[in-house]
Formats: sequence, C-alpha cells, structure tokens
Amino acid sequence: MNEQPAPEDTRSLPRVGQLPPGPRNSISDVGDVRVGHLTLAEGAIQTGVTVVAPHGGDPFIDKVPAAVSVINGFGKSVGLVQLEELGVLETPIALTNTFAVGTVAQAQIRAALEAHPRIGREWPTVNPLVLECNDGYLNDIRALAVCEEHYGMALAARSTDVAQGSVGAGRGMSAFDLKGGIGTASRRAGKFTVGALVLANFGRLPMLILDGDPVGRVLAAAESSSEPEQGSIIMLLATDAPLDARQLRRLARRAGAGLARTGSHYGHGSGDIVVAFSTAYTIPQAPSAPMPSLAMLHESRLDPLFAAAAEATEQAIVNALWHAEPVGGRDGNSRRSLRQALAQIAGKT
Repeated sequence: MNEQPAPEDTRSLPRVGQLPPGPRNSISDVGDVRVGHLTLAEGAIQTGVTVVAPHGGDPFIDKVPAAVSVINGFGKSVGLVQLEELGVLETPIALTNTFAVGTVAQAQIRAALEAHPRIGREWPTVNPLVLECNDGYLNDIRALAVCEEHYGMALAARSTDVAQGSVGAGRGMSAFDLKGGIGTASRRAGKFTVGALVLANFGRLPMLILDGDPVGRVLAAAESSSEPEQGSIIMLLATDAPLDARQLRRLARRAGAGLARTGSHYGHGSGDIVVAFSTAYTIPQAPSAPMPSLAMLHESRLDPLFAAAAEATEQAIVNALWHAEPVGGRDGNSRRSLRQALAQIAGKT
C-alpha cells in the first residue's frame, strides 16, 4: 500500500538530554557490538528479524555478563528465565514478531549445534534469547512468514552501521499510532559508553512527548480516543563499563526512565522488557579456563551510567520514530511516519 505524499518536514532530528553521544550515536559505539537486519516487505507481509551480536566471537564459548528487567511482562520471549538466573548471554540477541519467536529460537539452537557438536552431550544445552513485539496491525502475522534462514541472514548482515526505522524486526511495528520500529543511540558517561537499541511498538498518539514537548497532543488535537496503551517495547542496553549481572540489572531498570520521558506509562497491554549487557569482559564456557580478573565499577560511580541509560533509551525511541518510513500492509492498514505527521501539521499553519 502506498501512502499519500506529505509536505517534507525540514526540522532536524530531535536531540534529547545533555550527555554527548558516541561517534555513531548507536549501540555499535560499545565494544565490538554489531547489528544485522533481515526485512520482509511484500504486500501483507511486513516483518523481519534483527540480531544484536555482543562481540565478534562465539558467545556460547565466551559468554557475556547480562541481566534482564521486566517492567511489564506482557510478552512471549524465550530465554529470559535462564538469563535471570545465570546472568550471561549464550547467543546473540534476536528480535522478531510474536509468532516467530519459536522459529528464531530454533534457528539459534541449530546454529549453536552446528558450531559445537558437544552441546547437549558432554556440554550443557544452549539458551536461545529471542524477544518480540506484535506487528499484527501491519503484518499478516498469521502467515508465519519468518523462517529459520532469516535469522542466519540477519546475523550475516551485522555491521557497525545500524539502519533504523522500518527495518528488520521493526518493519511492521507501530508506536504512538505512527510508524515505529528500530531505533538506536548512545551516550558517553565519562570514559564509558552506554548504547541502546529499541524495538518500539507501543503508545497512543496523545501521549507522545519529544524532548519534553507534548507534540502528541497537537498531532491528535482533532482526534478523540479513549483506547488504552497497547503494544510493547524491547530495550537493549550495552555498556563497556565493568559491571556484574547485579549491577547490569540496576542499569537495565533505568531504561524505564527514558521510556517514561517519551510518554509511556507502561500500560496493561504493553510488554516492556530490558536486557543489559557489558562488553568489558567475558565468562568462559570451559570450567578449566581462567575466570576474568578485573575490578567491578564501584556502586557510587553508577549514577552517570544510569543517566546515560535513560538518555540513550529516550533518544533511541525518538530515532525509531524519526527514521521510520510510512508502511502499508495487511488489509489496507497503514501507518504514517512521524515526519509526515509533523509536516502535515506544519502545512496547516
């Protein structure tokens, strides 16, 4: 489906917060983090897969310290229970639509089995990690269009140049009744960096706040809706600060501050989940391998990282909206972009 063209909005991307971004203003500013997308965009099929690799090696052999914070648990993710218990990532993080979680988890398992024939024999099983949002408004989610090979294609496409908006897992997502999707940003906190990547699929238009400005009220001035907040958001945080799993859980909670600044109140139907990980060290799979020996950051030095996590998350959500292109899909449903909406308002003034 084609959207009607709107006047071009000439405003620049809103810049939130006070902290400086990293060189790419992306989660790929942290360590060796890379992101890849596979986008399916044909007719009623508007969906995809996004993969975040925490480093360039094998995360099953060299595990990454991580933690999860479930702000609101309306979701169908795989792998969070073991992540909560053991505090490590064993696979890249995969994002997709709700009905593709099992397929992508199977692809992660197959990839690990092919790389390591001892998994499930002499070695433990692997913990796949797949998180989701429901893109069923734009995407024919019942078609089960995502296949196992799509995970591998997204993983193979990983890069430091992270495309944003209507790409990968974000292709069919909606946010604030506009086109949502993938957004990323980073913030510097002294000598450390915190990067965020979001899959934004939440909120109602009147709630939208951009850098403290309640623009959603203006955009929705002619509309009246009492519908509750729906949808979900997955927020990923990466940092190069030496934090353990407990500290990473504390960092993950601060993503909620950034989410709230955009207007969300974590409504009943919204699944809001954060995964945070550190690239400062890895934990070996082999019991005979030496454990890392380094000092964790002192608790009293976490505040700058907390501020960076909130700012990076807020900016990543704004970026997802700003970079998203309009998309039409299932049964004639469509979403206009934020830039279209702002331009249309400007054209009436």
